[in-house]
Amino acid sequence: MSEFLYKPKYTLTDEIVTLVADIAAKVEALTIHSGMEQNPKLRRINRVKSIHSSLAIENNTLTVEQVTALLDGKRVLAPPQDILEAQNAIQAYNKLLDYNPYDVDDLLSAHGVLMKGLVSEAGQFRSGFVGVARGNEIIHIAPPAIDVSGLIADLFRWVEGAKVHPLIKSCVFHYEFEFIHPFQDGNGRMGRMWQTLLLSQWKQIFAWLPVESIVRDRQQEYYAALSHSNDAMVSTEFITFMLNALNTTIDGYTDQDSDQVTDQVKRLIDVLGTSALSASELMSLLELKHRPTFRQNYLHPALEAGLIEMTLPDSPNSRNQRYRRKGS
Repeated sequence: MSEFLYKPKYTLTDEIVTLVADIAAKVEALTIHSGMEQNPKLRRINRVKSIHSSLAIENNTLTVEQVTALLDGKRVLAPPQDILEAQNAIQAYNKLLDYNPYDVDDLLSAHGVLMKGLVSEAGQFRSGFVGVARGNEIIHIAPPAIDVSGLIADLFRWVEGAKVHPLIKSCVFHYEFEFIHPFQDGNGRMGRMWQTLLLSQWKQIFAWLPVESIVRDRQQEYYAALSHSNDAMVSTEFITFMLNALNTTIDGYTDQDSDQVTDQVKRLIDVLGTSALSASELMSLLELKHRPTFRQNYLHPALEAGLIEMTLPDSPNSRNQRYRRKGS
């Protein structure tokens, strides 16, 4: 008989075992050499990436620059709901390491912060039916509201007590949480944040790694992995996807210099010189044609590191926007 009445279903494949070993080795090296946990600037940059990406997955329109401005307490011109979502997320992530990942009351408290002013049942389990739709199609019908409290309690007991590697356990939690869909809204944001919290209990550096950025870039794969796991009634595919996302995130930091300036950022600074240039002009000088790659690998990291600044910081999306070296 199983030690737990509630036991999530998944299969340990060769790929999963290999990914766990790779990630564990890389995160040890990253913890020793990156200095991330002692670098407030880098932690701040990655926290902004996490918040921006998790919100963007839910169709929030704010840019990285606007989320950064809100973190600095500045005013931003944007839809009020998008601003409130970001402000709430900033508060929730700032409290991340204060939450106990095995305490249901802390889960409810975090949801209350994250969804304050956005839903009527912030900080409470849902009282009604909920389904997940993609377009006009319902792809998942969550368990009845009356079962939610018991299912979450069972899941938390399993997560706290099961003798499973933390990497696998966090992915299983994320999947099972989304399957239960315990809240009226905000389930995706909460699931991603709580997985980060679980991982940070194993290695605190995960509190500062923006895994959400990779999920955002592979959003269709993320939803497909959830959907296929639902169809198969085992979370193996979702575990594999999330471990690959974690692995990719860590790879993005293991090759950086000790000052955390990437080769792409250095190239951008070099071509910028003493000029004030538009994004299109910078892309031309860098011989880049794919705007998302330019923004993600060149522009945003340079802005977040404080190496360049916008000429029109209050209008980040202005057609007249230019970029220049900070202080020039």
